[in-house]
Amino acid sequence: MTQTVDLNADMGESYGAWTMGDDAALLNIVTSANVACGFHAGDWNVMAATMRAAVANGVGIGAHPGFPDLHGFGRQRMNMPLASLQNLVRYQIGAAQAMAMAAGGRIRHVKLHGALANMASEDQELATACYRAALSVAPDIVLMVLAGTAQQRAAQALGAPTACEIFADRAYNDDASLVDRSRPGAVIHDPGLAGQRVSRMVREGAIITESGNRVPTRIDTICLHGDTPAAVRIAAEVRRCLKADGVELALFGGEPV
Repeated sequence: MTQTVDLNADMGESYGAWTMGDDAALLNIVTSANVACGFHAGDWNVMAATMRAAVANGVGIGAHPGFPDLHGFGRQRMNMPLASLQNLVRYQIGAAQAMAMAAGGRIRHVKLHGALANMASEDQELATACYRAALSVAPDIVLMVLAGTAQQRAAQALGAPTACEIFADRAYNDDASLVDRSRPGAVIHDPGLAGQRVSRMVREGAIITESGNRVPTRIDTICLHGDTPAAVRIAAEVRRCLKADGVELALFGGEPV
């Protein structure tokens, strides 16, 4: 049987007259799109245009909720009561559902963004609260989780449809968390390195950490960040390396972990 894996990218992160990333080019390469919901990035017009383009390209659409942090691009940590955080997640997924429907598509998955995602990868209670909120408004939604972290454990405890994600352009700590962006080498900009590294992780079924350790995990989808300058070249090289290894790109199914 041919091995398959999904390739996703964060996009829809432009805002008003400000353009972020090359979504049109990425949508010709990836199989899933995580669309910003207007809180850490994006706006109603950008959401509409991004989702129309995703539908036209046959790309699966996901909601990408984050903290209300346009200035910090959702990468500044915030402490919020869990009940308020749940409403924040519901609000953004609801907006994404409406815009996807208007574009002739639907929201297949939810993926937490930035600081919210990092906090949920460390704190299972917080991750569970976010995922319960998502499921309360979209019971069939697939939870895209950072593989090997508290996000995955939360999804597993909920018995929800899940897609386990690794990153093409981020370095890993030995506990499967992402190396802090403030550290050198945390973000990978070399397409060749990203492609070879991801292909190796998919072959071995494990996250390869910065120290060279391996964390065995299920890998359903591979992410890259659409806001980096090399995003399109990284996406193309990851796709090329996977195909060279006999791995085909296809939408994830979202089986429970």
